[in-house]
Amino acid sequence: VQLQASGGGLVQAGGSLRLSCTASRRISSYNAMDWYRQAPGKQRELVASIISDSSTNYADSVKGRFTISRDNVRNMLSLQMNSLKPEDTAVYYCRASIFGIVYWGQGTLVTVSS
Repeated sequence: VQLQASGGGLVQAGGSLRLSCTASRRISSYNAMDWYRQAPGKQRELVASIISDSSTNYADSVKGRFTISRDNVRNMLSLQMNSLKPEDTAVYYCRASIFGIVYWGQGTLVTVSS
């Protein structure tokens, strides 16, 4: 299973970015898909999750600003990030899990300037 994240970049505070994660396997087959992030010097943290019934969960720090979605036709996981803050600066990773096995994609860097 391969996951490929893209869409990171440099954006000013208050701006928006949309991250995408494509998978080599049908994403509808995964039990859950997530976005994590890791800021410099910090531990990796869960940002948002979407499970097989399409219910979603968000970290408190991104609620109301980020939206996770899954497009089964395009076989893509997305993270729409609005009202970005400098503290959102991190490497963002997509993750997928199925039957207790976890797969990670490579990260995509998001830098938010003040």
